[in-house]
Amino acid sequence: MFCLLSLQHYYQNKLKLAIIGQSQFGQEVYSSLRKQGHRVVGVFTVPDKDGKADPLAVVAEKDGTPVFKFPRWRVKGKPIPEVVEAYKAVGAELNVMPFCSQFIPMNIIDNPRHGSIIYHPSILPLHRGASAINWTLIQGDRKAGFTVFWADDGLDTGPILLQRECAVEPNDTVDTLYNRFLFPEGIKAMVESVQLIADGKAPRVPQTEEGASYEGIQKKSNSKVNLAQPAEAIHNWIRGHDKVPGAWTVIGGQSVTVYGSSMLGGSVPTGQPLEIDGASQPGLVTNNGLVLYGTDGKALLVRSLQFEDGKMIHASKYFSSGDSASVELTDDEKKMEEEIRNIWKGILSNVLVIEDTTDFFKSGAASMDVVRLVEEVKQKCEGVQLQNEDVYMASTFQDFIQMFVRKLRGEDQEEELVVDSYENKMIINIATKEVNNMTVKMPHQCFINGKFEDAENGKTYETINPTDGSVICKVSYASLGDVDRAVAAAKEAYDNGPWGRMNPRDRGSLLYKLADLMEEHQEELATIESIDSGAVYTLALKTHVGMSIQTFRYFAGWCDKIQGKTIPINQARPNRNLTFTRKEPLGVCAIVIPWNYPLMMLAWKSAACLAAGNTLVLKPAQVTPLTALKFAELSVKAGIPRGVVNILPGSGGMVGQRLSDHPDIRKLGFTGSTPIGKQIMKSCALSNLKKVSLELGGKSPLIIFSDCDMDKAVRMGMSSVYFNKGENCIAAGRLFVEESIHDEFISRVVEEIKKMKIGDPLDRSTDHGPQNHKAHLDKLLEYCDVGVKEGATLVCGGRQVDRQGYFMEPTLFTDVEDHMFLAKEESFGPIMVVSKFPDGDVDGVLRRANDTEYGLASGVFTRDINKAMYVSERLDAGTVFVNTYNKTDVASPFGGFKQSGFGKDLGEDALMEYLKTKAVTVEY
Repeated sequence: MFCLLSLQHYYQNKLKLAIIGQSQFGQEVYSSLRKQGHRVVGVFTVPDKDGKADPLAVVAEKDGTPVFKFPRWRVKGKPIPEVVEAYKAVGAELNVMPFCSQFIPMNIIDNPRHGSIIYHPSILPLHRGASAINWTLIQGDRKAGFTVFWADDGLDTGPILLQRECAVEPNDTVDTLYNRFLFPEGIKAMVESVQLIADGKAPRVPQTEEGASYEGIQKKSNSKVNLAQPAEAIHNWIRGHDKVPGAWTVIGGQSVTVYGSSMLGGSVPTGQPLEIDGASQPGLVTNNGLVLYGTDGKALLVRSLQFEDGKMIHASKYFSSGDSASVELTDDEKKMEEEIRNIWKGILSNVLVIEDTTDFFKSGAASMDVVRLVEEVKQKCEGVQLQNEDVYMASTFQDFIQMFVRKLRGEDQEEELVVDSYENKMIINIATKEVNNMTVKMPHQCFINGKFEDAENGKTYETINPTDGSVICKVSYASLGDVDRAVAAAKEAYDNGPWGRMNPRDRGSLLYKLADLMEEHQEELATIESIDSGAVYTLALKTHVGMSIQTFRYFAGWCDKIQGKTIPINQARPNRNLTFTRKEPLGVCAIVIPWNYPLMMLAWKSAACLAAGNTLVLKPAQVTPLTALKFAELSVKAGIPRGVVNILPGSGGMVGQRLSDHPDIRKLGFTGSTPIGKQIMKSCALSNLKKVSLELGGKSPLIIFSDCDMDKAVRMGMSSVYFNKGENCIAAGRLFVEESIHDEFISRVVEEIKKMKIGDPLDRSTDHGPQNHKAHLDKLLEYCDVGVKEGATLVCGGRQVDRQGYFMEPTLFTDVEDHMFLAKEESFGPIMVVSKFPDGDVDGVLRRANDTEYGLASGVFTRDINKAMYVSERLDAGTVFVNTYNKTDVASPFGGFKQSGFGKDLGEDALMEYLKTKAVTVEY
């Protein structure tokens, strides 16, 4: 009866909706509301433009939802009767208006019994009007946000239903604000608002006129930059107008529109002076763009310029913009030119002939068309790395082809990558590789004190692609002297640099920015991870890189929430006492990470370390150094001060040992094998008794009872072993399957193994990539040989795949007895080890599962919640999965028991690993 009543309540509290609006935002709101069980009875959107339907219309028509495309709702101020009649016929109970550019008559607004709700991208009553996001930036607001309000007959004046807000970052643009917060959170808020209305809980808070403002739509004619004001005001004006309508100034007698503004801190790079009308002093054309000065002497950097004829250039090219000669096309390039001309024709369907002078934007193309052009050209011409900005820079067909051919020939390939931060300028020697339909740029030197530099002794080593055994590039091989210099840089940054004095909230902002940059480069990071470690690209994108981004965002949020306690103590009468605790950073921390999740392990440890206010020296695994070095590059772009992050590729035995012994390091975090963990712990104790956290080996048991959901147990059992090619610290090292279902389970696992596609990790359909490196593959093959010799049954696999690279067949052993090597030792590979246990013997299988020196993770599958709780309480492991596996989250602590180590990654517990507690008692 309870379930029936709950179901009835679910359907009762859903509404019949009319969606009135347009755009991708409107489409996402529409789809999300349908998923929540609301019924959309009609979509009212704008007519097709140049034969293309609005995204909202496209999805709604595909779903079979009635779609109406009225050019207007009224004529001469009066509603059009046929339009009103068509609207009323759908019988909506609520109008939802996520983004609407049309004027909707009041008899439509008020018609549904619940009225109408509208999304507005400002914190009303501030910035009423159609350019709210722009004015949030122009006015220099510290907070942005949005409002969902009840529509009335005023202009954005209706009662407020719901509001959300976020901080405005120093270099936010309209696009970054929208994409980071206003778009994703706005969709959730619209759905939440509709449900509040459905449940009868929606508030109607009247808007106050105090602090209210209305700003009109900015036009080109009134968007000229006033350069006679402080730099921040100039920056706000430019970013508030980027990209429409575009802020402009006068240079050399003509109007020039400026884009891509960011504040400069520290020293200004050298450049060539440029006179600009109305400026307090000449600008500077530098390698990074055009520097403008405010009346306060502070500077900002503009990256792009657009001239009156529509031509757009990088600001650094101002004095050389007319110097590049046209390139003559080869026969093959001419064929590509025609293919690209057809792509332009497909997008610009309203243009009869694509001529050399055809301008992409003057022909009606919009921002979504830019994305389509870039992706179609990349798909057609594999290996060419195009960015959306390239289209803006070369908007005519002829310019686009010239730019494309130069990229195709590699004529514009950078030999050095110049990165500016608020504190320093860094030049990086990079290795480039055309792979996965992109150009990946990989730093390959030691990163010490904010600079990439060769190892002190000049030594290098080769890092290998496990897919084919080829050399990716040569990487610096750090020496003991490099370790000492890195530790000294980290100590100086902690003791005397800005990091230690920084407001915690500002530190959090930098970590948020770092996460944003990782997200911006996520495809490049995932590609590097894939070629360097063998991770399947789709997994690298979602887990290796995706969870790394989540981790930095999670700990960025902790920066200003680290706090101590006030403690009541016995008073020293007649005086009084106040006792409180402070949580303080430890100082210089060393982090040594493994090769199975190179970037994610970096993130799990370094994000908590940095959030706590420490500085760090990180040693990546020798065989997978490249994403760590790319991370170092991004840390500079994010503005992390020099010396805070230091990365040392090279030998674990030499670099890791020196970090363990170093007297200036106060904490060492290590993930790796148990024998190495023991050696590190010993060295840390003998040197200066430094704090240690260790995540070591595992032999995680997974118990599958006969009352499990068999489909789920097979699927999750496969994942528990073969996820990330078995190179997974919490992989189920031994499965215990209840006897009555053992044979069926094995049979179904074998069928699933046969379906697995082994191959190139960059192929999106690949399930199983190569093992990380040759020595590890050899160890796995030896592991299988031992299992066969001891009498375990090799059901399938156990061999190297007959192809180039370090590929191993997914392997399955059964009849594994408790005394065998396979039952006791971790393989760290795609090897499923299965033992059966008698039906009903819960305590017996628990004894066997716990009969190991490891205690990292464990799992149980059963439909019996009492049994699940009983088993989970008695499994001696740091993590217990019930009816799932591999489900980790940035907010949940992760770490092991026994010889799997101690200390935690992730969650609040991880933060405490990088803090010390100081007690302060005051007498007054």
